[in-house]
Amino acid sequence: MKRKLLSVILGLTLMISTLSGCSSKSTETDTAGTVAPTEAAESGISAVGTTEMEVQGDDVTTINVWTFIALHQEFYTKMAENWNEQHPDKKVKLVLSNMQYDDMHNKLSLALESGEGAPDVVDIEVSKFPAFTTGTIGLRDLTDVIAPYKESVVQARLNLYSKDGKFYGLPTHVGATVAFYNDDILKAAGINYEEIKTWDDFKAAGVKYFEATGKYFATVETSAQWMTSLMLVQKGGNYLDADGNLAVNNDKMVEVLTYIKGMQDTGAFGVIPGGQPDTEEAYAAFNAGDYAVQIMPFWQTSRFVNYMADIKGKVGIAPTPVWSTTDGEAQSIGGGGTGTAIIASGPNADLAAEVMAFIKLSPEANKEVWNILGFDPVNTEVWTDTTLTQNPDNQFVQYFKNYPFDTLNAIKDNIGGLSSQTDEKWPSINNEFCTVTLNNIFENGMDIKEALDESQATLENEFQ
Repeated sequence: MKRKLLSVILGLTLMISTLSGCSSKSTETDTAGTVAPTEAAESGISAVGTTEMEVQGDDVTTINVWTFIALHQEFYTKMAENWNEQHPDKKVKLVLSNMQYDDMHNKLSLALESGEGAPDVVDIEVSKFPAFTTGTIGLRDLTDVIAPYKESVVQARLNLYSKDGKFYGLPTHVGATVAFYNDDILKAAGINYEEIKTWDDFKAAGVKYFEATGKYFATVETSAQWMTSLMLVQKGGNYLDADGNLAVNNDKMVEVLTYIKGMQDTGAFGVIPGGQPDTEEAYAAFNAGDYAVQIMPFWQTSRFVNYMADIKGKVGIAPTPVWSTTDGEAQSIGGGGTGTAIIASGPNADLAAEVMAFIKLSPEANKEVWNILGFDPVNTEVWTDTTLTQNPDNQFVQYFKNYPFDTLNAIKDNIGGLSSQTDEKWPSINNEFCTVTLNNIFENGMDIKEALDESQATLENEFQ
């Protein structure tokens, strides 16, 4: 891996965030207090430390795993036990080290640079991933172990961890962007969220709600791009041009942000405390009924269950609005993510790849992704298993007014992605929008084109 890559990684440590959003709160690790990802925030809190599996027998291969998500340790251990039961001739013992987000990614870059000290397996947050597929790639090509599952896995999520037609990471979830509606307070204002199909419907419902209650209908984001990126992809837009050049001030971006600013100007849409729905301040605001709607990746289900208990039984999940119901645009995009990678030079790279593909992509593993983590599994075979998706004992099924997977199945064939998020320039673009651009527009009232031109110039200067 080139030394230039190392300096880029270290330089970006404090400013990289999620696939399509960033936050001042570390929601994936919650310990470093830095700008960190919002993928899963699977556990919300991540304890630093090492755990080892207990495996009986002499012919057992030890596989060292690095992660920055505490709950992954529990999940990986459970699924490795299943692997050992099914493959007694290829038993593995996972030694799992959980680290703070920045520490782990920096340590990984140093290990790959020096050729010493790398683990066998590592979780890499999606916005960091492009840095590890730049220059000399130290990760194993996983195309062969993905092949048995590929037809059932959402392609857009595999693409996040690809380079030149090869796959280097195993996705954790889809993170399909959906709408979370507080149905109880909407009904009281005479609004049926199931009738909202387009962004114009969404805006009109917001105005009606605001006039009836004096409260905000939905959020405007300044520290994330969940809704911005969704609306941009629905328009066929991007942050780069067709040749991969910076183009954050393109016409479609202007259209999207102008529309969101128009929603804000009605008074019905407001910047939420914390700048996006996945913050502690935002959880409190939704619990109090200060906002009625969130447009967020599906993994936000775990936040509702863990942090918004006051509105349990009141929230319905629906497909997000679209610009037009007749244009065939993407209904949703994936948000956030962690790609599990295998170090190519590891002595057990082939076995580690086979085991982790089973843990991340197999149907049995993906059932536990829902049961344990509350995420939308990347293997869509399990989406139609009603014993899983409608299990009355499942805490996520119990929380929401409708079955969460009903919405996933409705958008299953229309989940898009943002190609710029696999580009090495994406972390800087994401940081610029989440710390400067969106604040300039929605907090400081700067002209939209002027704000975008300013950010374009900043980014061009960085990459010249």
